[in-house]
Amino acid sequence: MAVSEMQLKSALDTLKTTGVRITPQRHAILEYLIESMAHPTADDIYKALEHKFPNMSVATVYNNLRVFRESGLVKELTYGDNASRFDFVTSKHYHIICESCGKIVDFHYPGLDEVEHLAAHVTGFKVNSHRLEVYGTCPDCAEKATKLQ
Repeated sequence: MAVSEMQLKSALDTLKTTGVRITPQRHAILEYLIESMAHPTADDIYKALEHKFPNMSVATVYNNLRVFRESGLVKELTYGDNASRFDFVTSKHYHIICESCGKIVDFHYPGLDEVEHLAAHVTGFKVNSHRLEVYGTCPDCAEKATKLQ
């Protein structure tokens, strides 16, 4: 069984144990999120699946994303005025975001977990989580900028 198939089965099992009915649309949205590395918006998901489900609305996608978020399967990533993007929760990771095109790429850096311990120690807070975003220019946009010069 491939990794994405195992992740899908595990996610569907999680939904079932919380009493969530697995509809074909729910299954397809979840599968799309697992396979997509692009951190899609609800609109991206809708456009990718509308040919399979012509009667599905954008509201259906949003409602399912809310269910997935509440079940802990999906993180909603909000960046200022832009539409929320959604990330299937696989493991702790961080994001680097292109300021030109908006592309979001995951990266892992386990040393940053120490930030939570330090923050708790210095402030006395009980830390629940943290989020780190790094901003820059992706290789594609940097190459385009170089060609324009």
